Amino acid sequence: MADAGTLTRADLAEMLNRQIGLSRADAAAMVESILDHMTDALLDGDNVKISGFGTFVLRDKAERIGRNPKTGVEVPITPRRVLTFRASQGMRQKVK
Repeated sequence: MADAGTLTRADLAEMLNRQIGLSRADAAAMVESILDHMTDALLDGDNVKISGFGTFVLRDKAERIGRNPKTGVEVPITPRRVLTFRASQGMRQKVK
């Protein structure tokens, strides 16, 4: 891996190159294609579930009142859409 604790696109492509024998260009293109499909699905409002790994879920958060912790001033927080990840049970057991 490039940095300690970080798995990059290049690392994924390198693993495909070594383990499956794809050329570096084909491996990089495959990683990009998978990530593009996931991104497109999320942009369309779909959840992305990868069996044995986890689920990426889009959630709409309503407007709410927040508070500046330093000054105590209340500030409205605008509604927004957030992306969350929930690890599968199998993944949780492996990480435990």
